[in-house]
Amino acid sequence: MRVPYHYRILITPKVLVMLHTASLVILPSLMIIAAMTDVTTYRIPNWLTGLTAALFFPMALLTGMPLIEFGWHLLAGVILFVVGYGLFTLRVFGGGDAKLMAAAGLWFGTSQVMTFLLMTSIAGGVLALAYAGWSAISKNWGQNAATVEAVVGKKLKKVGPKLPYGFALCVGAILAFPNTWWMNQV
Repeated sequence: MRVPYHYRILITPKVLVMLHTASLVILPSLMIIAAMTDVTTYRIPNWLTGLTAALFFPMALLTGMPLIEFGWHLLAGVILFVVGYGLFTLRVFGGGDAKLMAAAGLWFGTSQVMTFLLMTSIAGGVLALAYAGWSAISKNWGQNAATVEAVVGKKLKKVGPKLPYGFALCVGAILAFPNTWWMNQV
């Protein structure tokens, strides 16, 4: 991990290890908390999204993120905020999902944001299929297969903001995180 020159006097090897560990643990931990909250309550608290975004700034500063890299990370967060807002207005996403996606985008930067979105999309598709399948099977236990398939199709058409997409965002973030700037500083 590169430490800015003016911090070298203040940062001991133990502090450096703690900063490195924190940079690897903060985003995945917050995303797991967001996923658990979304799955259990269908809400992602604003304080959690705000904390995810806010902690990016001191971690970028303390870990010595180059200014140009910092700018690319900010750009990714802004782009994902705009995209998330668009998905929210189209009623594809909930508001918490859109804000969490933007906050996580700060941690990925433009170099890894597409990987994050791809992994999130795949996880969201699997989540939607599992949700529709479970819903149809649990309501139609014992009916014939054709009826269950028809009900699954209807459920898939209704999947929207009531799906806890924070879970998919969490899976996408964890799968995309190993290739980020933070991991490359090891």
